[in-house]
Amino acid sequence: MDRRSKTQRFLSIEVPAALAVCIAILPVIWMIITSLKPSEEIMRWPVEIWPSHITLEHYRSLLKETSFSRSILDSAMIAIGAVALGLGVSVPAAYAFSRFRFRGRGVLLAQFLVINMFPVVLLIIPLFVLMRNFGLIDTPLGIILGHATFAIPFSIWMMTGYMKAIPIDLDEASAIDGASRLQTLWLVVLPLTMPGIVTTGIYIFVTSWNEYLFAMMLSGQNVRPVTVAMQSFIGEFALDWGLLSAGGTLVALPVILLFLLVQRRLVSGMTSGAVK
Repeated sequence: MDRRSKTQRFLSIEVPAALAVCIAILPVIWMIITSLKPSEEIMRWPVEIWPSHITLEHYRSLLKETSFSRSILDSAMIAIGAVALGLGVSVPAAYAFSRFRFRGRGVLLAQFLVINMFPVVLLIIPLFVLMRNFGLIDTPLGIILGHATFAIPFSIWMMTGYMKAIPIDLDEASAIDGASRLQTLWLVVLPLTMPGIVTTGIYIFVTSWNEYLFAMMLSGQNVRPVTVAMQSFIGEFALDWGLLSAGGTLVALPVILLFLLVQRRLVSGMTSGAVK
């Protein structure tokens, strides 16, 4: 029976999980390998998996002959700004939704989900007109505000769920000790909801880092995120696979490093909050 249960577990859980991981990671591995191939071997037929020799020519050309390094800085500034704005709005809003009962509370929470049901392209024209009237086209602030329009509603919904898991008795105990609402939020609630804040911050960062439509419509010559800059490698009759794969590797690298750095702290923070 033990052998049968192990076999069933292997076939029903481990094999599908391994297949899902392979399907998700193989394109990334192929992109990295392509970025390390010489230009003459990328389009060679039959396809050779491993390059005859590893070269960094595509990365050198990408960083020295194009403005991609500046685009990386633009995307980093926009993503960090979107995280700061998103958390600065969603955390106090989630605390209000989780602790206070007021008219229209349920309707507002439902609207946060309804907004995510519609495609983002519906917002781009009125948002473009609004940003043009305020003179925010081709500015980092304009793109940050654009990313916040679809990141903040879902962030508020996520943070409200984390806030509800914190017993309201802790708020009452801190009020008895003389703490104000702001002190309770800062000293009591935020440390316990740190896993939720980290998760929400990662969601906002990844969403802003990978966003293309708003970045394309709201950017120009002064500000050009990496998703827009990579479009220049795709021509009408030619496609530079070397630069494209090198750019894709550099774009994916910050997100991968972010998850590797935050993963352990996220899990430990969740268990610590549960014990408290």
